[in-house]
Amino acid sequence: MFSFRSFWRRHKKKIFVTFGIVGSGYVVYKLYDGHRRRLAELESDLAAQRENEERIKAQMQDHFETIQRIADTTTLPRAMHYLSNRIDEELNLLVLTERLKQGKDVLTLPEKLELWDKLKVLSFTKMVLSLWSVTMLSLFVRVQVNILGRHMYIDIARCQETSPLPEEASLIDQVDEQNFLARADFLASHGLPALIFNMQAAAAEVLKSKQLKDVFDSSILHETIVQILDTFMSMGRPRHWVEYFMPDDAKLPNLTPSVSSNNLILSDVSKFDQLMTETQTVLSSDEFTNVVEVSVKTVVNAIVKDIFVDQSGAGTPSSGVALVKLVPRVAQTSQLLLDEPTSNQFVQTIKNIQDVELFFTILYANALTV
Repeated sequence: MFSFRSFWRRHKKKIFVTFGIVGSGYVVYKLYDGHRRRLAELESDLAAQRENEERIKAQMQDHFETIQRIADTTTLPRAMHYLSNRIDEELNLLVLTERLKQGKDVLTLPEKLELWDKLKVLSFTKMVLSLWSVTMLSLFVRVQVNILGRHMYIDIARCQETSPLPEEASLIDQVDEQNFLARADFLASHGLPALIFNMQAAAAEVLKSKQLKDVFDSSILHETIVQILDTFMSMGRPRHWVEYFMPDDAKLPNLTPSVSSNNLILSDVSKFDQLMTETQTVLSSDEFTNVVEVSVKTVVNAIVKDIFVDQSGAGTPSSGVALVKLVPRVAQTSQLLLDEPTSNQFVQTIKNIQDVELFFTILYANALTV
């Protein structure tokens, strides 16, 4: 006992220090171990979150690509076929060409010149109208399917969170969906007469100073097409062309910003009205106007290049050709513009424009500022 007390007195400070060090080390270890566990859990949660985000991104990408295929193979071909038939009905050039052929030895020179002048104006009218209509229709249909596709994806995702059974999902009504997609035919059904009238007026104004004997090269043809388009686009109020795709007296509800997000929402209105309102908002946006300008410019360049290259692939002589010989080529181009979309080089050209791809990617993600 004496030796223990003596040992304690001599070494108690060392013992306290040792226990203090050991205790502190234990506390530090426990803190470190707890911190390490929390870090591991956090890293695991982050990894799971990243995996979930990647899965959602992959799903959205697959859905986005599916939506584009639907536009290419179903919605646009149907609308284009109807538009092509309507343009051919309204602007039938065969009547004039047949009169010229049959009256070759009968008609007087003034009568022939009058028919050729009409054919000149109508050929350019049909070609530029087809150019503009096909460009706008392909963009309009993509606006529709991307807005509709985004709504369907969001509705399905929300229903999967609240209801495990797909049949319980509150999705877009099929009638609303069909009525919405049917708006792609508004141009051909209702907007075409006014469009033809204004485009023909623009073509007549630009071509009145162009004589049949005038020589056209690629630059002159390009300038002429652009002048017709500029004259047409300057008619009426800004963005008047939206009325060719949607009724100008449509009483659609206004979009209001949500309090909790930057998204635009509609309350107490049908899904069809919401889809139509979003479409009208997009068509009236500066971003869409920019995409239209880029697309039209690209198609004009492609058309001029196509007209001035013959079937063998050889370029037209640099001296150009007389307008009277160019008119049949212009008329023929109208048919090429109205070809079925999957084999239509001009529709594919629009689809592959980088600005167009980016615009519809943003539109699908609902990040477009309008």
